[in-house]
Amino acid sequence: MANLVNLESVSKSFGVRPLLDGVSLGVNEGDRIGVVGLNGGGKTTLLEVLAGVEPSDDGRVSRSRDLRMAVVTQRTELPEGSTVRHAVIDPLGFDAEHEWAADARVRSILDGLGITALGLDSVVSTMSGGERRRVALAAALIQDLELLVLDEPTNHLDVEGVRWLAEHLLARKCALVVVTHDRWFLDTVCNRTWEVVHGKVEQYEGGYADWIYARAERTRLADVLEEKRQNLARKELAWLRRGAPARTSKPRYRIEAAEALIADVPPVRDNVELLAFAKKRLGRTVIELEDCTLSIPDRVLVRDLTWRIGPGERIGLVGVNGSGKTTLLRLLAGEREPETGKRIQGQTVKIAHLSQELLDLDGSMRVLEAIEEVARRVVLGKYEMSASQLGERFGFSSQKQWTPVSDLSGGERRRLQLCRLLMAEPNVLLLDEPTNDLDIDTLQQLEDLLDSWPGTLVVISHDRYLVERVCDKVVALFGDGGLTDLPGGIEEYLKRRDSLRDRENAAAAPAADKAPSNAADQRAARKELARLERRLEVLHKKEAELHAALAEAATDPDRLLKLDAELRAVLAEESDVEAQWMSAAEVVEG
Repeated sequence: MANLVNLESVSKSFGVRPLLDGVSLGVNEGDRIGVVGLNGGGKTTLLEVLAGVEPSDDGRVSRSRDLRMAVVTQRTELPEGSTVRHAVIDPLGFDAEHEWAADARVRSILDGLGITALGLDSVVSTMSGGERRRVALAAALIQDLELLVLDEPTNHLDVEGVRWLAEHLLARKCALVVVTHDRWFLDTVCNRTWEVVHGKVEQYEGGYADWIYARAERTRLADVLEEKRQNLARKELAWLRRGAPARTSKPRYRIEAAEALIADVPPVRDNVELLAFAKKRLGRTVIELEDCTLSIPDRVLVRDLTWRIGPGERIGLVGVNGSGKTTLLRLLAGEREPETGKRIQGQTVKIAHLSQELLDLDGSMRVLEAIEEVARRVVLGKYEMSASQLGERFGFSSQKQWTPVSDLSGGERRRLQLCRLLMAEPNVLLLDEPTNDLDIDTLQQLEDLLDSWPGTLVVISHDRYLVERVCDKVVALFGDGGLTDLPGGIEEYLKRRDSLRDRENAAAAPAADKAPSNAADQRAARKELARLERRLEVLHKKEAELHAALAEAATDPDRLLKLDAELRAVLAEESDVEAQWMSAAEVVEG
């Protein structure tokens, strides 16, 4: 397999702080690598050095000749004054409007990222930061590449957009290196994981779940990580083991190594106990909307909505970007009045609303002072901790807590905002995209707190892991003026969105061209293709292991017979899976 990029003893520092220290690694054809690690630990620096955006201080970075590569980082800027058409379509060299419009691949990318809805003649400079990032991502995906380098590509996508991006990347043949905190995305797309820690890069096979298992196993054998981090890994492992079978179909030796860690882990959440406690704190009435209509200038978001949120309910609110989720959350928080109807709030309710806007604090205050301004100690469910301890759980080390607020990055200010909200000991939490700018370790800390938090929770998030783990109920805005309850959670939401889109496409098609749409078949075939490819990887690895075992068992006839039978079964399954793969590929290409 050809090598595309190679790093040999690469080091990179900013000031006196080394972010990369003697790192050696490579990217080969077919690699889909997820990069994880703490915020500020060097993930983005690794990407930029690998892609040539930043030079290394020491060591060597080599790339294959004429490497076709695209890079989208948080510093990627589009040409000043350019339109979407100029940034995305024009570089493809199409001579006429109908040429790119007839290209199914181009249309799929534009639609999948919501670029068509933005308008091809829209000026990029007038767009929001999230919209500009989506345009830059579309400009990269639309190219014929050997290597794609992405930094947090899911940050400005909704749940549906994240799924589309995952399916698109799985269907491509190019290599991928991606920094992301979206654990579902890591598990679905990546076949390798790099963890940037203390200037080094630890390499693991597989996606998020594989990384968690392997990291826990390495912790057990080496006994080098602190007890607090190990306990978090144990809880995360317990949750993964309780999840869908596909998520935990890992090599047996990894599961056995992890079972010793998770054997005595209690249930993630005792819903009965938490609900009883929540009723004591909140009473019967929490927040109720009666016959509420809520609008924005161009449309009605909800009409005559009656929604009663009870004590201890844990609700995930989903919908496409622009569907009105944030506006509805502001109505729940009492920051927005409905056009008709009324909002009722219980007398004992104490709301904390985490919005997407950053709080405005005195920049001369230290981080610890900003937290202690709210309270010095806090009780959150079964946890009692000081302001300093809560700060540490959200990534502010003892040393970092003396940093002036003015020196914090946007992501650090958002973490500080969440700390201050929790220090007030609310009994109703309204969270709007709480995972933005949080690394995976901090996400685990947040989920650990929310697991045992005895109050009412409404969360908007594109992070499927967070919604599935901390919410017991999912509701959606589909743009029909109502709020839809989804017993099947995120999966049901995505299926309904697929069905709705297929109906819209069929209705929009000219009467003369009303052939049966095969969009749903192709989507199903792409998912099946990805599943079959993952299964083939497992079978190829098993075949190699059996060949090695046969060589070792050359003097043991009984073991040889047993291994030979296993090998025949694996080869037969390989043949069957390859045939299924060919059938699915024909559907996708057709």
